[in-house]
Amino acid sequence: MLHFLMFAAGLAALVVGADLLVRGASRLALSFGISPLVVGLTIVAFGTSAPEMAVSTGAVLNGQTGLAMGNVVGSNIFNVLFILGLSALIAPLVVHVQIIRQEVPILMGASLLLLVLGLDGRISLTDAALLFGLLLAYTVFLVVQSRRETQAAQAEFEAEIHAPAAGAWDARLPVQIALIVAGLALLVLGSDWLVDAAVVFAKALGVSDLVIGLTIVAAGTSMPEVATSVAAALKGERDIAVGNVVGSSTFNILGCLGLAGLAAGSEGLVVAPSLMAFDIWVMLAVALACLPIFLSGREIARWEGAVFLGYYVAYVSYLILAAQQHDALHTYSAVMLGFVIPLTVVTLVVSLIRPSRGVQ
Repeated sequence: MLHFLMFAAGLAALVVGADLLVRGASRLALSFGISPLVVGLTIVAFGTSAPEMAVSTGAVLNGQTGLAMGNVVGSNIFNVLFILGLSALIAPLVVHVQIIRQEVPILMGASLLLLVLGLDGRISLTDAALLFGLLLAYTVFLVVQSRRETQAAQAEFEAEIHAPAAGAWDARLPVQIALIVAGLALLVLGSDWLVDAAVVFAKALGVSDLVIGLTIVAAGTSMPEVATSVAAALKGERDIAVGNVVGSSTFNILGCLGLAGLAAGSEGLVVAPSLMAFDIWVMLAVALACLPIFLSGREIARWEGAVFLGYYVAYVSYLILAAQQHDALHTYSAVMLGFVIPLTVVTLVVSLIRPSRGVQ
């Protein structure tokens, strides 16, 4: 019970810490005259991935590299299959053409790069530096690109993200700095509690910290993305729901693993054989699956959201059966490989070649 409370408290600290960090950093940037569009594309977008970064880095510092790798890979699988699936069930999600032409290919490229870097069983210090360098380049690219955004896009961000009024409580510099410090402190504390509890869970359940990272921790650290995307879907801002998930997944690979690998130093991050044999391929397949679904009418329909959710349940079920070496594992795998996956592929192909409903 104590460790359940520690896990819940750690998760709450991560969510609150991320919110305080985003608020403080956003207010500080706006006070210095940085445009709301740039703030939205950088600080706010990356802030939702702060829990993953804190947990992955904290896990590495505690010697739990399996948990760090599992958290990132599991979060990306959770982001696309669960969050987009749930959001699409609430309302069919409009997919902006820029996401199809730019953001999804970048996510696919980052996923493929992680697969290649992990072939030798380790994310080395050089690999981590490459990932983090690509994150910085990607951020600069977004900022430069934002200068060419339309007036409507600028107005949308200004409506969502605005500088505090002169007399507001968070308009003063000391308060903004305090929010940033408090947010960082909660992220560090929350990640420490979450990692400690996750290791205890893994031992109690007889599974590896990798499996815990792929499931419980991945879902827990993705709660800010869940809240953001579901709220956007409910408010009708359906393109934001999609963009949040795709951008966060790219940041997880480049930023979280990049920083965690740098924190690991010369030892690097060990990539478990099971991760290379299955989970990273699932993450890559999920990223690849986005393209035909997004192209089929430029939206994610409710039935496609249901397929996403169904696959997430199937994926977690496989992890549980594999961890326990259950007798049903062979039959389950055979049904998935021989029937469910081919049927889904045929369905996606049919949906892709149906008449397009135009670019949204």
